[in-house]
Amino acid sequence: MNKLIVITPIKDSLETLRNTIKALRSGANPTPYYIFDDFSNDETISWLKKHQEKYQFEIIHLSDHTSEPSPNYRLTLNMARKMALEQNAHLAIIESDVIAEPQTLEALLELTEELPDAGLVGSVTTDSNGKINFPYSYVKKGMPDVYQTPRSMSFCCTVLSYDLMKAFDFAELDSSRDWYDVYITKRARQLGFNNYISLKNPVIHRPHGSRPWKMLKYKNPVLYYLKKFTQKRDRI
Repeated sequence: MNKLIVITPIKDSLETLRNTIKALRSGANPTPYYIFDDFSNDETISWLKKHQEKYQFEIIHLSDHTSEPSPNYRLTLNMARKMALEQNAHLAIIESDVIAEPQTLEALLELTEELPDAGLVGSVTTDSNGKINFPYSYVKKGMPDVYQTPRSMSFCCTVLSYDLMKAFDFAELDSSRDWYDVYITKRARQLGFNNYISLKNPVIHRPHGSRPWKMLKYKNPVLYYLKKFTQKRDRI
């Protein structure tokens, strides 16, 4: 059985980040946990350093590895893939606007091991009332508990299998893009893997809580798409 390592990429958003870390590290949890800091502000860094020992995580400052301004998700994914392969581990990504319990990760790990063709295995996302929300709004509760999806996966709370990472070198990822879940989902299928959503292991998701600028999509869509195209943000 492959082990598991967990990462959370961050860029400030301390309010949601605190909840993500506290939930994941509730109780005894020996799973290696890495926070990838993408040029966060002093307040965020100070909180991380103060609570690092309590919640047992390692901070990886991308400023030690690049001078490129954030977002540096491509670098994060390449570094995390290398770490996972070196440790013979699957890679779990939990974003900083998601609340996931330790037992949820254990369940996703078991599924990843049980499904021989697993590429990505993720939890369905809900609001605090249990209603399925973005990015899995299309998922219905009547679907199978483990749903093989032909659609794109999200990194919200998702395990990338060891076999997928062996087969797919993330150096292929296009550096001009911000987010890579859609592309990796497609590449997984092209390489003969299937992707799965677990409906029995939901996580709470505050959509775009870790990237507040994206809320413009709902509040001021004209300005959102202007930023998207003129600043080349949120490219997939």
